[in-house]
Amino acid sequence: MATLQFRVATADDYPLVHPLVESAYRGDESKLGWTTEADLVSGSRIDAEGLLAKINAPNGAVLIATSTDDAAVPIQERPLVACCEVVRSSPQVAYFGLFAVSPRRQGGGIGRQVMAHAEEFCRREWGADKMEMTVISSRRELLEWYGRRGYSKTGESRPFPFEELAKLNSKPLVEGLSFDVLEKDLRVATEGGSGGVSGVNTPALQVGAAAIVVADTNGASKE
Repeated sequence: MATLQFRVATADDYPLVHPLVESAYRGDESKLGWTTEADLVSGSRIDAEGLLAKINAPNGAVLIATSTDDAAVPIQERPLVACCEVVRSSPQVAYFGLFAVSPRRQGGGIGRQVMAHAEEFCRREWGADKMEMTVISSRRELLEWYGRRGYSKTGESRPFPFEELAKLNSKPLVEGLSFDVLEKDLRVATEGGSGGVSGVNTPALQVGAAAIVVADTNGASKE
């Protein structure tokens, strides 16, 4: 049973967050997990400027998670096991992205905990009643996983950010990349999500060393 501690990232956390994101999406290490994009896109996922902009965004937050398995290590020095970004895109709508779980820790329920925590954060802090995200259209296994978390396609498609890839010296490895837009009504409880789900209790999130502990209460094969 994984037990996670959550906090809001600050600029000081950049050295921890950046390698986690890169390891989950790019390179050989990412292939240890099932969320890799290494066969779709080469190069970096995000650079220092882009990640720091997300961390410091006034209308958003990067949420990071550590494991109490590392309790002997000071909280600010513990290796991260997961992160995500949430953005208040409108008064009632939040955006979920930059979702990364360490490839070596995938498959143990961490992803479900992170999503539930992010949803609760957006409801509590911003009063959001809807969460939106984009997923690469060809990633059927991810679309199905989010479907089990209560997300559904809106029918909207968005272009892939090829110009941003070029700035990162990255390039697509396949043709036809695009995003499907998914959304979820945060007022409705779903399996593995929030909205009053039994076993998930997330009190007020704090920045810095004070952290929230959330116990993993399920054991599905993937997050």
